[in-house]
Amino acid sequence: MSSETVKMLYLPETMSNWPWPRAINPRYEEVSAQSNAWFHSFKAFTQRSQDAFDKCDFGRLASLAYPTAAKEHLRTGCDLMNLFFVVDEYTDVEPAPVVREMVDVVIDALNNPHKPRPEGEILLGQVAKEFWELAIKTASPASQKHFVEAFTDYLNSVVIQAKDRDTDTIRTIDSYLKMRRENIGARPSYVPGELHLNLPDEAFYHPVIKELEYHIADLIILDNDIASYNKEQANGDDRHNILTIVMHQLNTDFAGAMKWVCEYHEEVEAKFLDGLKRVPSFGPAVDKELGEYILHLANWPRCNDCWNFESGRYFGKKGLEIQKSRVVPLMPKVQLDPTLKTNQVVVPLVDL
Repeated sequence: MSSETVKMLYLPETMSNWPWPRAINPRYEEVSAQSNAWFHSFKAFTQRSQDAFDKCDFGRLASLAYPTAAKEHLRTGCDLMNLFFVVDEYTDVEPAPVVREMVDVVIDALNNPHKPRPEGEILLGQVAKEFWELAIKTASPASQKHFVEAFTDYLNSVVIQAKDRDTDTIRTIDSYLKMRRENIGARPSYVPGELHLNLPDEAFYHPVIKELEYHIADLIILDNDIASYNKEQANGDDRHNILTIVMHQLNTDFAGAMKWVCEYHEEVEAKFLDGLKRVPSFGPAVDKELGEYILHLANWPRCNDCWNFESGRYFGKKGLEIQKSRVVPLMPKVQLDPTLKTNQVVVPLVDL
């Protein structure tokens, strides 16, 4: 059964047994407004698309992700979510060679945040420069290193996604998850939660810690793909979604794919909880910081799930209603203009 024959989509409550509850930073409204004012100053989109961006409420996402962060570090988190958005929207409408040029600009800006950007360069360079130039003022040396590494890996994965889009590739489950763990942007998104920490390499890069990070990334991927599937299938951009990939690889229908995703979600939850028991000790001082970092990781799936429904990104104004009912009507297919490029980016509005 194809997705077109499904009239209503059921969204399972995958996070019902996750032990960490929702929390939001009390500085949400103040800091989000500051970050959005900064981002609006770039005039990166048309007015209609800017309105759609505002409905996404990325400041809420950051405030859910970093509920205990100091004001300056929450600002870094808010700015980062806005940077992610403009990178995604600009690169989604370009072929891989152009995307490669774009991400190289962003990589250069992160590695040279005090260097003036060349005249005529794509806007992404200036956005990345200003974001990172402010962030490093209050970021520990270790967290700065981790962010540049992680965001570079994310950007390189955006090029791979563009190549898949160019060739109309549908990956296998394993290859999709391997690539999507970088492409979802989880690793750089962890960093605002460690800006005040200075974790040594032997702790941060320990295999158990890396394993925990990737389990959290998988949970984010699964819940993001469940929430975004309806919008993506309507826009004809669902090749890069675990539900489409499972339907294709396992020759099953939407319900069968959702069943597989839910079962895998439960497996990953169990693996994360088991991994917590295997975290080694690095001494009292490091263990305290590492424990704080792990708690930050554990909050991310809850944060992501809540934002999926609290923002207007995937369900418009009906997110909280759908969060309770768990049922959403299948959106009709829409025809997007394939000739639009970065200076004409249109962010689709969701109107259920």
